[in-house]
Amino acid sequence: MTTHTIDIGTFGVWTALLDLQPTSVGRETVAELDAMGWGALWRPESTGRDPLVTAALWLDACDTMAVATGIAQTYARHPVTMNAGVRTLDEAFPGRFLLGLGVSHAPMVEGVRGLDYSRPLSDMSAYLDAMDASPYTAMGSSERPPRILAALGPKMLALSAEKADGAHPYFTTPEHTATSREIIGPDAYLAPEQMVLLETDPERARRVARANMERYLQLPNYTNNLLRLGFTDVDISSVSDRLVDAIVLWGDIDSIVARIKEHLDAGADHVCIQALVEDASKLPMDDWRRLAEALFD
Repeated sequence: MTTHTIDIGTFGVWTALLDLQPTSVGRETVAELDAMGWGALWRPESTGRDPLVTAALWLDACDTMAVATGIAQTYARHPVTMNAGVRTLDEAFPGRFLLGLGVSHAPMVEGVRGLDYSRPLSDMSAYLDAMDASPYTAMGSSERPPRILAALGPKMLALSAEKADGAHPYFTTPEHTATSREIIGPDAYLAPEQMVLLETDPERARRVARANMERYLQLPNYTNNLLRLGFTDVDISSVSDRLVDAIVLWGDIDSIVARIKEHLDAGADHVCIQALVEDASKLPMDDWRRLAEALFD
């Protein structure tokens, strides 16, 4: 089965903040981000809005920007249902939707959904096979829409190149991007997420960064990856300055842009930039605009 080419530009916005805004505000924001020149808008799936429904609303609100899931949870939908949703979006908005798929985390799968999380890798492999075997009788392309996998460890990264079109690592570093490129090879798509904070005061920057990092440091998928990257249990338990400064790029706009581009030098095709905020009820519109002006100059 042939696959559509992925073309979402070099830089995208990754955010969960629009779930805290009315849908109308979200659509207005999407139109503004499109006008700024961003290639894609990424959103996660947790316990908020449905990511595929939201993708349709967002795609309808803009002209050129793509929408990507980072990620849609496999355990949330039967593979036939996921396949139908993706193909519906692909037909309605050709070349503008990218499915990011992931197994999420044990607390979400077992705690929230009451499902088994004992074999995430084999479950993902079987899920992708089931998607490919799913019947779909509505109008649409004969090509499979593009998909990438949330992947951190070497086995899931390898699977992302074998049965998908690439990987979307999250909560990681340019060093991990380089390792990921080695594992997935030269042709698979690589779109890491990168947290940034436009703040030059070290004390405030690290305080806001730690507040945003805290929930991820409770999840073994992320902490195991940090250990593989050379961080220690003490770095993780204390949320050390060393760890904060590696995961969150803070400082002036020029230094942040230079460090974002380290992902490209390490082999990334696209960087999903997450602008952190201290107050989640407020959107970082000025930060998104400043980053766009600096990146697309």
